[in-house]
Amino acid sequence: MANRPTAEFRRYDAAQIARFFRFQPWRPAWRAIKILVVFLSFILGLQIDSVMGRETGSQQARAEQIRKILTDLGPTFIKVGQALSTRPDLIPPDFLGELIKLQDQLPPFSNATAFAIIERDTDRAIDEIFAEISPNPIAAASLGQVYQAKLYSGEEVAVKVQRPNLKPVMMLDLYLMRWFAKQLGWLLPLNLGHDLTLIVDEFGIKLFEETDYENEGRNAERFEANFKDDPNVKVPKIYWDYCSRQVLVLEWIHGVKLTDTEAVKARGLDQDAIIQIGVTAGLRQLLEHGLFHADPHPGNLFALEADPASRTGISGRMAYIDFGMMDQLEEPMKETLVDAVVHLINKDYEELAQDFVNLGFLTKDTDIRPIIPALESVFDEVMGQSVGDFNFKVVTDKFSELMFDYPFRVPAKFALIIRSVVTQEGLALSLNPDFKIVEIAYPYVARRLLSGDSENLRRRLLEVLFKGGKFQWHRLENMIKIAQADGDFDVLPTAQLGMQFLMSEDGAYLRRLIVLSLTEDNRLHTEEVARLWALVKNDVKPDKIAGAAWNALLQFSTASAAGLIPAAISTLTRNQPGG
Repeated sequence: MANRPTAEFRRYDAAQIARFFRFQPWRPAWRAIKILVVFLSFILGLQIDSVMGRETGSQQARAEQIRKILTDLGPTFIKVGQALSTRPDLIPPDFLGELIKLQDQLPPFSNATAFAIIERDTDRAIDEIFAEISPNPIAAASLGQVYQAKLYSGEEVAVKVQRPNLKPVMMLDLYLMRWFAKQLGWLLPLNLGHDLTLIVDEFGIKLFEETDYENEGRNAERFEANFKDDPNVKVPKIYWDYCSRQVLVLEWIHGVKLTDTEAVKARGLDQDAIIQIGVTAGLRQLLEHGLFHADPHPGNLFALEADPASRTGISGRMAYIDFGMMDQLEEPMKETLVDAVVHLINKDYEELAQDFVNLGFLTKDTDIRPIIPALESVFDEVMGQSVGDFNFKVVTDKFSELMFDYPFRVPAKFALIIRSVVTQEGLALSLNPDFKIVEIAYPYVARRLLSGDSENLRRRLLEVLFKGGKFQWHRLENMIKIAQADGDFDVLPTAQLGMQFLMSEDGAYLRRLIVLSLTEDNRLHTEEVARLWALVKNDVKPDKIAGAAWNALLQFSTASAAGLIPAAISTLTRNQPGG
């Protein structure tokens, strides 16, 4: 084991890494000393600036210093810097500008080394593979660098080559981080509810996966398959004939960084529309597909012109170019996330507390009764008078306070989810300081519930619309208003799905509830119906109504139709006084 090359560690295994360094204790010791020295020198410099009264004048120099420190320490620390570079609400502007450079402006390694890796892994000479290749890398990131090339078949491609000798430094850093988490994690002002090493292990697993470019290529193809019906999301094609664990050849994306506002405007792209595409795509990953991009920093996201073949009316698309750090949510967790959003919309804090139990933020034996008022206080405060006042960063801050008083914990998998959502919100805030993530998230969720055709989504919609057996007219109005804020929402297909469900056998219980609701309190609820009609009348055209009704009837049998009439009469009769 002592002489085992680190290259053989293809997957993260904390126990194997610990055994490896048990025979070489001087290596983690020297690495720990180096890390402590550079950070202590930085902190000392900040203290001297404060004592000398020169904080403002030296801030740029200190920002450059921390960028260089993170760069010198290698990929693990660069990843930390990249995450911080997406938080303009946390990081001062001078420091933010320097940290952004960590996304793709890192020092490259030699071209000779890069080309040697390509030739070794493909067993072909460079000029046998590429008709053209840039003499120097176009970009250099934490794990590799990228060249622009052209295949003999004419396609323009990006050639991603991994940095040599990544594993030894990564293993050292992860070993030290895990040791710190295990031995000293209790000193941190956190209440995670479980061993901090679980979060370090989750990070280690994902970091090791990022060093496998074949895995990244497979992730890209899975991601592309999930968005094949969305012309607003672009995923580059993978050219497998030239790929290996350390070399990835993929379609070249002719786009501009989302953060390059001038270039976005010069191309005539709608920056707010691009933001909406990105946030909606993120929601679809979490709530529909389960496979989500866990590292959506600006270096991985590009804006480009709309696909000429599409007719979305949106002047632009968003392209993802890096699929190394991905994760998968299982179906029960996706459904619980939708539940949590529904219960948040409804302000059903008792159900929301139970969602936190189901998601693993609270243990199953937790008494949630004292937590319910705390959740109510937090969400009532952060949501303000409207959903547009909601800010995910504010929620995470408030939850940090709650974790001191209540037994909340952060499940290891959710560390990546939270990082992904916070990163997307931070990116959007850097483009538009007035951006509110829920102004996009709520219309998406409302539209998904209203137009969903699965049993689970119908059940969640019923939870929204009925409470205590009574129809919540105001909730339906609010959901339609929210859904209409999304320009893609069309009320008629939603109505058609509703009609089909109502006419089916499964819709019998709902038919009874609706009839009862219309005649509730011994009166016809014409005012509520009139308000709903006022909301949708502009979207309803006679020809469209006819088409929707016809399509619904095609899905409905004559026998089922005959059964509706006596069922409705029976319900109405039972609802009359003395009935």
